[in-house]
Amino acid sequence: MEYNDITQHEIEALKHDFNMSDAHAHQSQSPTQRNIISRLPELWYEAENTRQYDMEQRFIHNFFRTQLQEGALRNNNALLAYSSSIAMVITSNYVMKRDITVSMMHPCFDNLTDIFKHMRVPLLPLEEYWLHDPEKIYENLEKNHTGDALFFVDPNNPTGFTLFKFGKRGWEEVIRFCKDKKKLLIIDFCFAPFLLPDRDLDVFDIYTLLEDSGISYIAYEDSGKAWPLQDTKVAILKSSADIFEEIHDIQTAYLLNVSPFILNVVNEYILDSERDNFASLFDLLDRNRSTAQEILKGSLLEPIDQPAKVSVLWCRITDESIHATDLKRYLEEGGVHVVPGTYFFWNDHEIGERFIRIALARDTEKLKEGLQELRILLDHYAPGR
Repeated sequence: MEYNDITQHEIEALKHDFNMSDAHAHQSQSPTQRNIISRLPELWYEAENTRQYDMEQRFIHNFFRTQLQEGALRNNNALLAYSSSIAMVITSNYVMKRDITVSMMHPCFDNLTDIFKHMRVPLLPLEEYWLHDPEKIYENLEKNHTGDALFFVDPNNPTGFTLFKFGKRGWEEVIRFCKDKKKLLIIDFCFAPFLLPDRDLDVFDIYTLLEDSGISYIAYEDSGKAWPLQDTKVAILKSSADIFEEIHDIQTAYLLNVSPFILNVVNEYILDSERDNFASLFDLLDRNRSTAQEILKGSLLEPIDQPAKVSVLWCRITDESIHATDLKRYLEEGGVHVVPGTYFFWNDHEIGERFIRIALARDTEKLKEGLQELRILLDHYAPGR
């Protein structure tokens, strides 16, 4: 089967047992999460008897508080959507109306670029490696051709790169550049919950930094990558005050509100994770990452160190004669589904042919079974078959 984007790979994988393709949370419920499921009727009637506005404000407050982003609550410029893709469509509408160009993170998940391309927004690559040294971020952005807007994904999917590894320094340089050059800053924070448990990262309140800077910005968050809710999720779209009214007018053309029942359920999961310090989510991912690294040791796939421990494992193909597209096709024929790196490098697919992405948010035993089958297939792979 021929695929035209990453999501099409992931849709096909949903039909099969060994699905290590999409990065959504497919693991089973923790004991305390099962308690939430047992309370669904109660949560339904609570939502039914509560004002929509109150449900929204409670969700927004709890989400940002648990993400350590109290600065996002300084104004009421937070809009809700069913998913981050809807938030992206709203953002791309704004960019299209303003007739501006966008420098997009390279690599990144390709639906970000596809949504802009469908709206005929001109895109330029913003190379991730320009950001690897905080002392050179400003210089690298200044000397390379950049669009009217800069689009960052942090943590990045698939690489796990994050500017938070530098504390405030990296983000301060990006914001300083945007202020000096009058750039719109757009940030995808959909994987940001994975920053929280990592003590090697200095997670600070970036919204306070954004608000105090006075730059124009759009940022969006998503609950869908962390919590195992069978794709029941909520996205939050934030913007600076100077452009909020225009963003709001676009948003209301798409939807009235997010279901108060969904807000209530996701809110319970957020509070549950706060109570257990996110252990039910991240202990699983740590265990699965270690399992994958052990099974893949010495194979064709070499896991790459990721600054943020996101829910995917980014692997380099050790044999340069092997292309990810060919390897993916072979693995698929063997019943194992992963994602080739090809489409993440939206501006140069050839670079992506060196990489494979493996999803980790699965029950450990099921993932282990899939990884063991993957290792058998890798050990028997012959280039060109």
